[in-house]
Amino acid sequence: MGTKKRRCLNCERLEAAVAQLREQLERALARITELEGEIARLKKNSTTSSKPPSSDIVKPPRPPATGKRGKRRSGGQPHHPRHTRSPFPPEQVDKTWDYEWETVPAGWKALDRFRIVQQVELVEKPYKVTEYRARLYQNLRTGQVLAVPLPPEVRRAGLFGPRLTALVAYQKGACHMSVETIRRFLADVFRLPISHGQVVKTVQKASTALAPCYEQLQHALPQQAYMGIDETGHRERGHGLWSWCFHVPGQDRFTWFHIDPSRGSKVLKQCLGKAFGGIVGCDYFSAYRKFLRETNVWLQLCWAHLIRDVKYLATLPDRVTRGYGHRLLSKIKALFRVWHRRGQTPASRWERAAAKSRREVLAVVLRAPMRSEAQNMAKRFREHGDQYFTFLDTPGIEPTNNGPERQIRFLAIDRKITQGTRGEAGRRWCERIWTTLATCAQQGRSAFDFIHHSIIAYFTDQSSPSLLPLPP
Repeated sequence: MGTKKRRCLNCERLEAAVAQLREQLERALARITELEGEIARLKKNSTTSSKPPSSDIVKPPRPPATGKRGKRRSGGQPHHPRHTRSPFPPEQVDKTWDYEWETVPAGWKALDRFRIVQQVELVEKPYKVTEYRARLYQNLRTGQVLAVPLPPEVRRAGLFGPRLTALVAYQKGACHMSVETIRRFLADVFRLPISHGQVVKTVQKASTALAPCYEQLQHALPQQAYMGIDETGHRERGHGLWSWCFHVPGQDRFTWFHIDPSRGSKVLKQCLGKAFGGIVGCDYFSAYRKFLRETNVWLQLCWAHLIRDVKYLATLPDRVTRGYGHRLLSKIKALFRVWHRRGQTPASRWERAAAKSRREVLAVVLRAPMRSEAQNMAKRFREHGDQYFTFLDTPGIEPTNNGPERQIRFLAIDRKITQGTRGEAGRRWCERIWTTLATCAQQGRSAFDFIHHSIIAYFTDQSSPSLLPLPP
C-alpha cells in the first residue's frame, strides 16, 4: 500500500512538472513568435516598406549570377553604339588657328581639309563692368541737387546684371550651393569680391522674378485631369514642415511645389479646391483618403507601395500569413503581365483578361486568414479596392506614384545639403526655384535660360515668360 501511494505521488509530481514545462514552452513559443514578428518589422527596408532606399542599413545581397556571365566591367559595354560629342558649328567658333607646312615636301600635296581639335577655355575675366552715370543738377534758387533718372532696369538690377543674377540663382537652386560657397566661387573664379548680403539680395530678386510663373501654374493646377501628389519633410529653424509635390505627367506638363506646416487634407483642399474632380495618383496616406471622402476626386493608389507591403507579409514568421503574401504577390504579377500587353492584343480580349486578373487579385486579397496583418490588407481592399484599379479603366493613368517621387528626390538631396530654410522668404524661394527646375526638366527646356528671361522681364517691367506647356 505504501509503495502504490509513493508511485501515485511520483506520478502527480511528474504530471505537475510536465504541465509546468508545457506552460513554459507555450510561453516561450509565444515569445519567439512575438520576437520574430518584431525582427521582421525591424528588418523592413525599401523593398518591403515605404522607407527610402537611403534608410537601408545593409544593402540586400545581389542575386547569384546566372550562366557564365560575371560582373560587368566599367565603361561602355560591348555592342553598344558609340556616342561622340558633336563639334561646334562654325558660327560658334571664336578663333581659328591653321597649322601648315611652310614647305611641302616632294611627293606630297596639300588637301582642302584639316584634322580639327576644338578646345574650350574660360576667359581670364568672364564678366564686363558697365558704368551708368546720371548727371547731377542743382537748383540755383533752392540749392536742391537732383540726378537724371536712370533706366528702370538699371535701378532694379543694381550691382548684378540679368545673366549674373541668373547664374547666382542657378547655383543656389540647382547646384545646392550655400550663400558662402557662391560668394567664394565668385571671388576665386571670377575675381569678383562681393558680400554675403549681396548674394542674398540677388537670390531674392530672382525669387521675385519667378513669382508670376509660379502663380500661373498654381492657378492652372485645379484644371488638370490627372496628377500625382506626394509629400516629404522640410526643416525650418528646427521646426518640421512639409514639402508637397503636385506632378502633372507627360512630356509637356509641369510640376508644382508647395511648403506648408500641415500634412493634412486641408492642404489638398487649399491647393486644388473642394470642386476638383480629377484623378490623383498617391500612396495610401490618410490625408488622401480623407480628401477622397470629402470631394469628387478619384484616386489611383500606388501599387509600388502596396507591393512592398505585400512583400513584407511574405517575410513574416507566421506560415499562414507568409503563404497569403506569396499567393497575393503571384496574382499581382499576373495582373501586371496583362497590363503590359495593353495595345499589343485586341481591345476586347485585353479587357476580358484584365477583368479576370482583377477578380483573381480581389479573390485572394479578400480571402485573408485570421491574422492581424492579413486582415488589415483585406480591410484596405474592402474600403478602397476600386481606387487601386483606376489604371485599368482609364488609359494614360500610371499604376504607381513614381512621377512625384522622382521629383522629390531632388528635395531630399537639397534638404540634406542646405539644412532647410530660415523663414518665409526662403520658403517662397524654394517653392519657386524647385517648380522652375522640375518643370523645365520635364519639358526639355533650359532652366538657366528660363531664369535669365524671367529676370530680364522683371528688370524691364515686361510680362514674365510662362511655364505652362505651349499649345500644340
